[in-house]
Amino acid sequence: MAPQTALFDRLSTRTSGNGRLRGLFGRTRSRKIVLLACLSTAVLLLLYLGTYRDPLSGWSLGTMSFGILRGAGRLRSVCSPEEYAAGNWLYRPYHTRPGPLTKTYDTNSTILEEGDDDPFTENPAILRNMTKSQDIFNFTRFDGCASSREYFWHLAADSHKQFDRFPGPTEWEWVPGGRCKSPSGLRDWNREDVVKEFAEGGGWLLVGDSVTENHFFSLSCLLYPHVIGFPDYNKLTGMYDRSWAQHLYLNPDSPILKDINLPSGFNLSSTPLVTFRRVDLLWSKSELETMHKELHPEFYDTTSSEGFSLFGEERTWSIPPKEYLDIFYKPLPEGNYATMVVSTAGHWTTNLFRGYHLDEKNKKHDGPPIGYDALIGFYNEVMSRWAEDVQHRLTIEKSNDVSHAQRLGRIWSTKDSAGNRRRDKKVLVRAYLPGHEDCHKKRSPCEEIQPFQWNFWNWPIIWKFNEVFKNLLSVRSEHPDVIYLPIDRPGRLRPDAHSTGDCLHIMSGAGVLEGWSHYIWHFITREI
Repeated sequence: MAPQTALFDRLSTRTSGNGRLRGLFGRTRSRKIVLLACLSTAVLLLLYLGTYRDPLSGWSLGTMSFGILRGAGRLRSVCSPEEYAAGNWLYRPYHTRPGPLTKTYDTNSTILEEGDDDPFTENPAILRNMTKSQDIFNFTRFDGCASSREYFWHLAADSHKQFDRFPGPTEWEWVPGGRCKSPSGLRDWNREDVVKEFAEGGGWLLVGDSVTENHFFSLSCLLYPHVIGFPDYNKLTGMYDRSWAQHLYLNPDSPILKDINLPSGFNLSSTPLVTFRRVDLLWSKSELETMHKELHPEFYDTTSSEGFSLFGEERTWSIPPKEYLDIFYKPLPEGNYATMVVSTAGHWTTNLFRGYHLDEKNKKHDGPPIGYDALIGFYNEVMSRWAEDVQHRLTIEKSNDVSHAQRLGRIWSTKDSAGNRRRDKKVLVRAYLPGHEDCHKKRSPCEEIQPFQWNFWNWPIIWKFNEVFKNLLSVRSEHPDVIYLPIDRPGRLRPDAHSTGDCLHIMSGAGVLEGWSHYIWHFITREI
């Protein structure tokens, strides 16, 4: 007879021992209650830990492969870069938009007529034509811009000959795709929230070429008047160097200052919220020359009558990774950066890298492979090393920040030893954006990316440079803190959004640069 059967048989036959029977069932119920309470506590604890993320180590139970935690806590992705970039441009007359990044997905929204009240902001006189440079602020919905460098050039308002473009480029709104359109998708842009989070949790270091400088200028407009730009180029009496750092500082007169919990050591006049550094190649020229000799000694045949030179005479601005990583890790009050955004490819041309230049004269040379395919091969080699070096620095700095034992001891804290809120430092690689051919003849966005007809610079193959980073950073475990953002498609669809002097640089206020800031802010506060 099975033990369970024997037990129940004994219980059923002991009719004279009702007290003992009730006692046995009472103890059983007590055990069940205790067991249920323990299980409930354990489940609640796991659900809580599933949402918790140790700010120092990056550890969270939510990232572990416990099936019970799936779906618990904040979703790790609500609007991926690919989904964001899969949207389309929606026509939205400038005077119906309360701000430069108004989130409006209603394609049937009412267009305000002259005299109507806009509940979000004071409705200015509706301009039909641009007659002076200052009119650009009516069209872009900016309150102004903090940066003073090449002010109206950045806004594409520096040439009377192109005033007839407006308000056209400013009347398009990017509607992202996928889950980004849902109520819990792309985070609504709020400049006051952005400024507050930059000050409390860490700001941005923007590293790249003059297109990244476009991005910096646009951000100075988005955050105005809560930020102040430095240096003030209007006060310069001599020449300036493009390698100079440009900063955005918290405006001491901003009305939101009283609502910001500034970290200990934060200084309004010396702690930037955002910094731009001109770094065209992500490496210095001397570093690239050294690596090229190491990786490709076949180019340096001493028997050749002419020595090989990697670079031509074209000027470029670039500094070593160590230098801008040192800036990234500057402690308060000199630095308080949480995110570094880099982008490169525009200057990786065979005009600058003259040793790879292929033309009719050397088309049939017998030496090592040259041309863009060979240059991209070298680009892949040095960017692979760059990604490894940057991740190594991030890992070392994180481990030096606090010991493993200290991390375990402070696992419930969201602040550092000084009581400051902190966020793990991340490096984001923004996909590079090529230019458009005959851009100034275009007056509206495209529905699809247009093929190139001419081989201007390296524009037709920028996608190959982007693919290098996409592949290098595809395995997150290898570079957990260096992340590729393929958010170039919105800009690829905007041939009408360029500055007045060329077809590579992007104007502020058309939504392209502003979209970069919007998504990057969302990404670092919601996706990672």
